[in-house]
Amino acid sequence: MTELDGTWATESEWTAIDEEFGHPDDTDGEPPQPVLAVVGRPNVGKSTLVNRILGRREAVVQDKPGVTRDRVAYDAMWNGRRFTVVDTGGWDPKADGLQASVTAQAELAMQTADAVLLVVDASVGATTTDEAAARVLRRSAKPVLLAANKVDDDRLMADVASLWSLGLGEPHPVSALHGRSSGDLLDAVLHALPATPKESFGAARGPRRVALIGKPNVGKSSLLNRLVGSERAVVDAVAGTTVDPVDSLVELDDEVWQFVDTAGLRKRVKTASGMEYYASLRTRAAIEAAEVAIVLLDASEPISEQDLRVLTMVVDAGRACVLALNKWDLVDEERRHQLTRELERGLVRVPWAERINVSALTGRSVRKLAPALRTALESWDQRVSTGRLNSWLTDLIAATPPPVRGGKQPRVLFATQAQTRPPTLVLFTTGFLEAGYRRFLERRFREEFGFVGTPVRLSVRVREKRPRKS
Repeated sequence: MTELDGTWATESEWTAIDEEFGHPDDTDGEPPQPVLAVVGRPNVGKSTLVNRILGRREAVVQDKPGVTRDRVAYDAMWNGRRFTVVDTGGWDPKADGLQASVTAQAELAMQTADAVLLVVDASVGATTTDEAAARVLRRSAKPVLLAANKVDDDRLMADVASLWSLGLGEPHPVSALHGRSSGDLLDAVLHALPATPKESFGAARGPRRVALIGKPNVGKSSLLNRLVGSERAVVDAVAGTTVDPVDSLVELDDEVWQFVDTAGLRKRVKTASGMEYYASLRTRAAIEAAEVAIVLLDASEPISEQDLRVLTMVVDAGRACVLALNKWDLVDEERRHQLTRELERGLVRVPWAERINVSALTGRSVRKLAPALRTALESWDQRVSTGRLNSWLTDLIAATPPPVRGGKQPRVLFATQAQTRPPTLVLFTTGFLEAGYRRFLERRFREEFGFVGTPVRLSVRVREKRPRKS
């Protein structure tokens, strides 16, 4: 292989290098998945059943009604087939106020799904609310399954039989808590779901995915509502109002984005407990599922350890990032000077992230988010060809060679950008490169090629010198 400090490789040789190391992120994405909406009145065990279907604890579960408020989508798999499960809040056609909004979200999930799973508490029997939901579902043209939940033993089988009166076909007895007959229910779900969805729900080529993250009460839900132009997420002065990630389609600058509002992170995941623990896990999952994160910082307060922990999660996940300094309407001249010093000290890990001063309350500069998101995503997707990268690198190393280590100076044989999302550079060398020199290379790489708004990963692979053939 041609070395950087030797004879230059031809263009065909650089192409061969690209093909050798491949670009695993260059895919057309997975096909859209069919959608199952799980609906029912409050406290019948919908979220517990969703967790049973997923085979993992994702949806928030507590022994009180009304924990789930928004429709939340999760990826599921059964017998090798993937589908999307949408958990909803309690459905009550006579509700008003907040509960009426929850019901509206559940009805929207029913309308956009490919199949609906109505969950009924078998220990209580069919209530008037269950009957009202069944009437609505009978008029729909999509498959409907009936799950009789909380059937922990055979003593309730007679009550299960009475649910035939709902007119939705055979009730499927199941215990979401203990897993009884959950496999039979999933087999019925797969039989009801179409091979391909009628509507594209979260398709791979859909809107770019944006996660709104930050510590509690920093203004995430307020900003989401400002962007949507309606009360999409529940907002309250009490910190921790948002529990589940909330998906919303937002149009900014004539482009549709998929925003996810997440629960505020108070503690480290391993030290959190109860609802807070699972909210932290889902926030981490929302970051992993997003392409770019808007990290909200409260500009009126000092940057805290929680803020830095959130930023670390984004960087470690390799996601593009935009910093939004919220509550700018509360910042005076003295606070601006303090904030400048705090940003210089606290944001050393993300000097590449674009910063925007916004106010979710007044709407100040929120429209500047779209250009910043585009810039970050373009950098996240950007690739530098192997030939161009090595041409730049050979000049840089000639001017500033790596420091000597163990009496020997390591040589860089060649480099390639192995992947995007995030941009990842792989340097093949004859020896280890010091951390300070790797930071120097990343800084100069950014100066030359940009990459604003995205982390850049740099990996060093030390190659042993091969003996020459005689």
